[in-house]
Amino acid sequence: GRNKTFLCYLVDRGSADGLLRGTLEDEHAGTHAEEAFFTQCLPNYDPAVKYIITWYVSSSPCAACAAKIAETLKAMKSVKLSIFAARLFEWEEPEIQVGLKSLHAAGCKLRHEEEDVFNLWEDFLQEELNTRLIYSQLT
Repeated sequence: GRNKTFLCYLVDRGSADGLLRGTLEDEHAGTHAEEAFFTQCLPNYDPAVKYIITWYVSSSPCAACAAKIAETLKAMKSVKLSIFAARLFEWEEPEIQVGLKSLHAAGCKLRHEEEDVFNLWEDFLQEELNTRLIYSQLT
């Protein structure tokens, strides 16, 4: 639904092992997808590594998530985060505006890119389905 967040992510650590990529959803993560990203996808943060992270999300962060992301970015100085959102969540609400401004102040780039996000989400899901199909045929 409209209150569920779908998050596709790309993480570039500047190493030869390539990009880390995947998807998260609120209901599967047990928490908001944005918060789950840092605990599930970046549990072994190394301050010596420069991380360039791109999120493609169905909705921009809620006020609480925006504040947590901003604090995380301040603590993890070698992380650069760009967020492309299909829709801006309750952007007219004062607490959301404060949260979005805190993201900006922490160095996060946020853009509203509706069509691109949905197209990318379909690509991520199709690749995941293809991988599962190949794996099931091998076993």
